[in-house]
Amino acid sequence: MITDVLKDVLDDLFEGAYVVDDQRQILYWNDGATKITGYSKDEVVNSFCFNNILRHVDHTGKELCLDGCPLKATLETGVKQESSVFLHHKNGHRIPVIVRTSPIYDKDNVVVGSLEIFTDSRYKQDLYTQNRRLQDLSTKDPLTRIYNRRYIDFQIKSLINSYSDFEQAFGLLYMDIDNFKKVNDTYGHVVGDEVLKLVSRTLNSNIRGEDVLGRYGGEEFIVVVKCSKPEELSLVSEKLRILIEKSSIITNNELVKITVSIGSTLFNVGESLESLVNRADKAMYNSKQTGKNKVTVY
Repeated sequence: MITDVLKDVLDDLFEGAYVVDDQRQILYWNDGATKITGYSKDEVVNSFCFNNILRHVDHTGKELCLDGCPLKATLETGVKQESSVFLHHKNGHRIPVIVRTSPIYDKDNVVVGSLEIFTDSRYKQDLYTQNRRLQDLSTKDPLTRIYNRRYIDFQIKSLINSYSDFEQAFGLLYMDIDNFKKVNDTYGHVVGDEVLKLVSRTLNSNIRGEDVLGRYGGEEFIVVVKCSKPEELSLVSEKLRILIEKSSIITNNELVKITVSIGSTLFNVGESLESLVNRADKAMYNSKQTGKNKVTVY
């Protein structure tokens, strides 16, 4: 039933794997199964899978060896099965695994056994967590936890490159915290960092789900906004400006007021990332030069 080729393949798997005959007697047990379950090959081979070895249960605690065994279902129907279950480790605890079962046929196409491969779900979860952390490191600003300049540039370039296909109009809000150097000089960089985080939270809580916020520089932020009219861009900009103006932090019983100057502009068909950002930057600079805490739309 177990060919040398199949055995060689299963021997090299990191996953747990075992083979049973049509009576569910275990004929083969690989090293991956030993690592996941704690049971050695000598303890398992020639026993029956339902004899209090793995004792799979589902999330409700139902004993699947008694009712709902994926391996038994495959033996009876010849249909592959996949389930998320919890197996019994030799030391007594439960381990989450993903179980996949496949039928084994003889030369007359009769099911004579089954192969079960099981993967420790914790490895999958750990890998997902690691990938998320790596993604965050490459796309998120470590202080404010919003997107960084690299990601914002990527988003803008994507919208520019796809415009010919989707004609998605959009604009930029380029904003700079007013008098931020004075905040750092007066209250220290710890308070300055808190101001940056407060502005980030205020913006992030009040943009639409389809818009994208990022920290573009020291105290500079960009919001990529899906819209097509200057009036709409101006309304979004004013709303965010006012909300930041109405936010503040207290340090040493002193209220630290925060305002931003905003430059807003719509994307013009055919222009580059640099052209678009520079125009928004110039609009923001105009807001700075003409009194701060205001919006300029170019």
